[in-house]
Amino acid sequence: METTDTTLISLRVNGKEHSVKVRPWVSLLDALRDRLYLTGTKKGCDHGQCGACTVLCDGKRILSCLTLATMKEGAEITTIEGVAENDVLHPLQQAFINHDAFQCGYCTPGQICSGIGLLKEGKANTREEVKELMSGNLCRCGANVGIIDAIMEVKEGGHHE
Repeated sequence: METTDTTLISLRVNGKEHSVKVRPWVSLLDALRDRLYLTGTKKGCDHGQCGACTVLCDGKRILSCLTLATMKEGAEITTIEGVAENDVLHPLQQAFINHDAFQCGYCTPGQICSGIGLLKEGKANTREEVKELMSGNLCRCGANVGIIDAIMEVKEGGHHE
């Protein structure tokens, strides 16, 4: 027997308001992928251990698989689809290309969102600090050196958007 206990919530994603009907236990990740069809955010482990589902919420990086969609009503959510502006790549997206910071690409959206959040936090001042603060985003292909290089390029270039 299917239950109909859904709630209509308003999610602001990539600058646009969306009304979405969800059950109380639906994760933000599933709402983004299954209700709004924003499939750039990836489902990796679904347990908050890999970082593939990282998005920005009010400018801070969060794991969307561990976040209930209903908790983010009224927040500004940015997914990988909303990172570029006016068809111009975000500096970190370009740096990922410059440093070949991906292989299979599955973790790339979460890595980029996490990197953007990290740069906004302003906590990472050295390569080792960047490496430590990005450790929650796993790359099973081994592109970590390129990922850190890309973040450092943007950090040293003064791009923090």
